[in-house]
Amino acid sequence: MNDKVILHFDPELALNSAGKHVRDGLSTVLRTGDDLWLSCDERVSIERLTLQPDGTFAGHKSFDLNEYLELPDKDKSEIDIEGMGMADHYLWLVGSHSLKRKKPKRHLSAQEQIKRLAKVKADPNRYLLARIPILQDKKTGRYTLHKTCQHPDKPGHMLRAAQLGGDKNGSMLSELLREDEHIGPFMHIPGKDNGFDIEGLALAGKRLFIGLRGPVLRSWAMILEVETEDDVPGRLRLKQLANNRLYKKHFLQLWGKGIRELRILGQDLYILAGPTMDLDGVIAIYRWPNVLSDQEQVVHGEELERLCEVPHGTGATSGKDKAEGLGIYDEQHLMVVFDSPTGARKPAENTVLADLVKL
Repeated sequence: MNDKVILHFDPELALNSAGKHVRDGLSTVLRTGDDLWLSCDERVSIERLTLQPDGTFAGHKSFDLNEYLELPDKDKSEIDIEGMGMADHYLWLVGSHSLKRKKPKRHLSAQEQIKRLAKVKADPNRYLLARIPILQDKKTGRYTLHKTCQHPDKPGHMLRAAQLGGDKNGSMLSELLREDEHIGPFMHIPGKDNGFDIEGLALAGKRLFIGLRGPVLRSWAMILEVETEDDVPGRLRLKQLANNRLYKKHFLQLWGKGIRELRILGQDLYILAGPTMDLDGVIAIYRWPNVLSDQEQVVHGEELERLCEVPHGTGATSGKDKAEGLGIYDEQHLMVVFDSPTGARKPAENTVLADLVKL
């Protein structure tokens, strides 16, 4: 059985404007030293918890991303952060880039519900790929964010927050993908309909691996690989890669599952994979060994190591315990956090349980 870790949130910071508790929508987890960084899908902030002497995480601090980045919709729409990573004193994050379809509501007439199902919406803040300087305070040990700061190891070199160029209608990445032979036909389909939906971000030096929950093509999932370079101040652009394109595509045979999160440890990529549609289904963790090739790759099922399944809702708990975030807890364990946790995962007010999976 997996071990559990208790996460405590500050009640004054835990609720968003709609009254949703941060513990009920966790989508990413990243550990830096004794700090855990988490995101909730319906916010424009990221949350930091700190390891306590009893092994729990508390000391909740919230960071409003409007203070570091130029969000096109400010705080009027969610970013839907679906991936975080850290490299070279930068915290990187990515939004889902996905469209949303309205849900039927039981109290409405049948015709009104049918009309709702025809409405597709874009949230401008979702088209975000960005980096923010992150430094460790030598006195407290806490990692914190900065808009600009001096590089700790390179005197005179400044670290600056920046984001991939774009606007309310998309990013440089989404515009490129509209012309892609595999992904283009899915760019106008909502994420929950097997449309384009980013979930997962892993970093290896300057290389960014971006997981796609959808589309899944004939049981094959996709990972995009990009690199960025500085453009005008505060803006990034995609860098041309060895294949003479601005991105690479890797295809993985995950038997119909989409990617929920990515993490690199050593030379290996760990993958949290689950249903691309909004349904209960097997969620599992895979290891893709020796991922750091320079070529685009097609990885067949027998080339992936299936480590374990992750608990998920079923029956009376249908729609609950949806594993969304995967983090490297230490060299022996991965950490998994869940969207829509069951009551059993909430042992006390403002707390939630995360799982540790032994490698």
